[in-house]
Amino acid sequence: MEAIVTKRTVLADRVAALHKLLSVALDLAAVQDLDRILELVTNGVCDAVDCERASLFLYDDERIELFTRITTELEIAEIRHSADQGIAGWVARHGQLTNVPHPPSDPRWNAGFDRQTGFTTRNILAVPIMSDVDSRLLGVLQLLNKAGDGFDSFDEQLIQVFAGHAATALERRRLLDEARQSQQYAAAFETARSIQVGLLPQQLPTVPGYRMAALWQPAEFVSGDYYDWLQLPDGRLAIVVGDVSGHGIGAALLMASVRAMLHVLVRTHSTPEAILALLHEGLVADLRDSRFITLVMATVDPVSHAVRFANAGHAPALHYRAATDEFVRLQATSLPIGFPQIELPPIDNRLSLEPGDLLLLGTDGIVEVSNAAGDLFRTERLMDLVRRHRRGGPQHLARMIGETIQDFHGKPLLPDDCTLVVLERQADSPTAV
Repeated sequence: MEAIVTKRTVLADRVAALHKLLSVALDLAAVQDLDRILELVTNGVCDAVDCERASLFLYDDERIELFTRITTELEIAEIRHSADQGIAGWVARHGQLTNVPHPPSDPRWNAGFDRQTGFTTRNILAVPIMSDVDSRLLGVLQLLNKAGDGFDSFDEQLIQVFAGHAATALERRRLLDEARQSQQYAAAFETARSIQVGLLPQQLPTVPGYRMAALWQPAEFVSGDYYDWLQLPDGRLAIVVGDVSGHGIGAALLMASVRAMLHVLVRTHSTPEAILALLHEGLVADLRDSRFITLVMATVDPVSHAVRFANAGHAPALHYRAATDEFVRLQATSLPIGFPQIELPPIDNRLSLEPGDLLLLGTDGIVEVSNAAGDLFRTERLMDLVRRHRRGGPQHLARMIGETIQDFHGKPLLPDDCTLVVLERQADSPTAV
């Protein structure tokens, strides 16, 4: 008769444990707060198994440590230790449940926390918490001091189910956090893009006898490419195109510095050589981690149609001569900003724009974009496009170049920032006498 009563008691306890498991599972489905998840699991499993204490150790994969945020009946705020230590550490490393009936006799046992708290650990049941998405270790669920003969096989099954529900809740919370963070990043990048777009010219300049267009396609939300047109003190127009090495936020911040300095320098200087030299002096201290800037500045006199340029290692920079259907490259007058400056052989940095001529200043993202076969777009293809579409005007030409580059690459996102400014002297524009 006593055996029957004992059997009924055990059965009733197990039914109660399963009811507790179900209750915790239902509660976890509606919870997103991390501390609340940990509290539900530790209190729930402790009640279901009828043990003295429960701890849920989270795994810190950067520091390779286990740490608690929530425990039952613990006098210290947090336990944190290496995943190489203790029973919980062994479970974390091996990814296996372990049932330890007498911890002091187990070589894996670490008695430090008992000494710290005055608690006496009589038996331990611990199980890994593994991600149900990618089987990654999330933590360890550990129970202490089951009454009577210690933890049995039913307790082992029960703790594994609790660990499974805990894993699901923790993964759901992680995914929600990543989604929120992704939205925050997207909003931040969109703000950065809006700011950068606001730094670029908002309208084309009005220059009698000339037409102009610009193409700007960042590889990411923001770009290290820069283009601008600025009025010089002597009345000439300065056209600038620059390219900060790399792309993304770091390059965009340097681009903003380039713009700010140029807008100051052109108030007191009119020669592109002097402006680029001062720009180098002002920026070189900020160019770390092998960063550099290529930049070309061309000044245009709308009356005499004379052009003077300075080129800090930048390409493509081209003068298309309509009368002879040929291209002339604007050669480098100095090394890129950020490189050790050595004097290059002198070149003729002056040219004249005749009716129908074009000035094309772009960045290497245009000519160095590749297709699926690994072929580069190259300057020759750009020249061919200019010859075929120049009669449609700068706006049409810039649009066709952008569309052709995208089609050539064949993927939605370009690998590098692409920028191009096209200046055309109109065929019917007058010549200065």
